[in-house]
Amino acid sequence: MMDRSELYLKMYRDMLRVRKFEQALEREFKLGNVPGMLHTGIGQEATMVAVAHSLRTKDGLFPDHRSHGLLFLKGTPGERIMAELFGKATGVCSGKGGSLHSADKSVNNFGDNAVEGSFMVTALGVALGWQMQGSDALAAVMLGDGTAGEGAWHESLNLAAAWKLPVLYCCVNNGYAISTPVGKSHATGDLYKFAAAYDMPSVQVDGNDLMAVYEVTQKAVEHIRAGKGPYFIEYITWRWQGLFMGEFRDKEEVRYWKEVHEPIKLADEDMLQKGIATIELLKQIENEVQEEIESWVTFAKQSPDPDPAKATGNVYVGWEVETR
Repeated sequence: MMDRSELYLKMYRDMLRVRKFEQALEREFKLGNVPGMLHTGIGQEATMVAVAHSLRTKDGLFPDHRSHGLLFLKGTPGERIMAELFGKATGVCSGKGGSLHSADKSVNNFGDNAVEGSFMVTALGVALGWQMQGSDALAAVMLGDGTAGEGAWHESLNLAAAWKLPVLYCCVNNGYAISTPVGKSHATGDLYKFAAAYDMPSVQVDGNDLMAVYEVTQKAVEHIRAGKGPYFIEYITWRWQGLFMGEFRDKEEVRYWKEVHEPIKLADEDMLQKGIATIELLKQIENEVQEEIESWVTFAKQSPDPDPAKATGNVYVGWEVETR
């Protein structure tokens, strides 16, 4: 087992991998190399990394549309995730899944669903199955603050609590549902209070403090594996990008979250202060990560496009759809 300093550095490297991956995606999207829509999770790296390091391969993952980093942190080769987002045949879903539907059975990544909040209900079936089998596996559900406005949110929390299902609710509260501030659309901006009403452990944590997030998530996972039912964590963070070009948020708010209280900067300062890393080591890690991510981009660009004849393959189990 690695010591705390080694774990810190490993998770720091993974935060950089997520950041560089998303930045490369943004760049290639603007160049027209990434088809469809793109929702990045830049600024939310600490949450993704802490959740990934708290899960086992057998645990189910239900990612949301900003969880690209989680897809490869869960165990799928990063170049295959990149190729999937490029719509290439070498992608984890042969280019058919893209950003919203990338799934990988081998690591129990069940993929996202474009119907907001619906995966919160889907996860219940997986969790119930594991409970009936006597497994200590859990279903980790990534959801945003905007999902709190969906009926599926409350239905899922209620049933998970009533049946004590092994579900880890990871609520990434980045402040806005598209452009609506969380406090303007709900009776409270503290969303963990909703979950508490369903009689499950519910906590709020600074989602940009990597080690704090990891410790809280570890505690939640231990609770669930012990058969004590679901756990709800609200990670307070902030997304750098919106769903459209342009900035609608206050300049001081933007400065604070991008320059002062952002997860990689906070980790940099903390590790330097504690003597865990040097400036030279951090720069070395950054360069290594940048090289790794660019190799994934190269792999995706050089990969073949999907064969149109296979477009209707694997739509249903056991039979094929006839093409027109």
